[in-house]
Amino acid sequence: MHHLKFLILTASALALIPSSAFAWGKTGHRVTGEIAQQYLSRSAQKEVKRILGVEDLAEASAWADFMRSSRDEFWTKEAGPYHYVTIPKGMTYAEVGAPTQGDAITALAKFKAILQDKEATLEEKQLALRFTVHIIGDLHQPLHAGNGTDKGGNDFKMTFFWEQTNLHRVWDSGLIIQEELSYTEMSNWLSRKITKQNIQNWNNTHPVVWAEESAALRDTIYPEGEAEESWGYVFDNRDILRQRLSQGGVRIAAYLNEVFE
Repeated sequence: MHHLKFLILTASALALIPSSAFAWGKTGHRVTGEIAQQYLSRSAQKEVKRILGVEDLAEASAWADFMRSSRDEFWTKEAGPYHYVTIPKGMTYAEVGAPTQGDAITALAKFKAILQDKEATLEEKQLALRFTVHIIGDLHQPLHAGNGTDKGGNDFKMTFFWEQTNLHRVWDSGLIIQEELSYTEMSNWLSRKITKQNIQNWNNTHPVVWAEESAALRDTIYPEGEAEESWGYVFDNRDILRQRLSQGGVRIAAYLNEVFE
């Protein structure tokens, strides 16, 4: 009994620690990967299969978050800033630019070069492809275009369905968990609503555009006052959540189709 009590207390304590800059939780990332898989061109499909073998984009999509725990120097020293960008309110990405340690946008350019490099090893290409799928998903989470003042909403404490959390975590996973769907169910529901017109409208392969869309949305999703949120917050934001997951999926495919043309 004491052992169980200890486990419960530990779990509750862990729930209060803000996740650093994790983006969509595993489910959200897998939704974007699963949607993307359907829109790959023939040459992109071939190339993805050559690089990843039996692993599909859904499986590849959350790998870069898993690897944050690696003790390898790339993951401990370099990769952290690759998950997000900073665009202060009222500014454009061009006005701010990337910090010296790089960001999601510089990382995408770096990985694109590896994916197109005939000399790159299979292992280098696997890392580049998995991280690319992940970053494109990240850039569609509104708080991954942070305003530079609160660690992408991690420092914005709030209560969501009577549990203490923070705004970043609500968008990473809280809203998605609330749907009570697996990643395949959710991507299926979203996919069947994606129209030909959507594909045309979202067919954009410029990471800066995705980041600035997220920054514009970000400024609309901060709760007011005491920030004790539940059903009302879900009601106000579910359409945004669904659109960003759908766009993220369509754009992973559009981007990879271009890279592997």
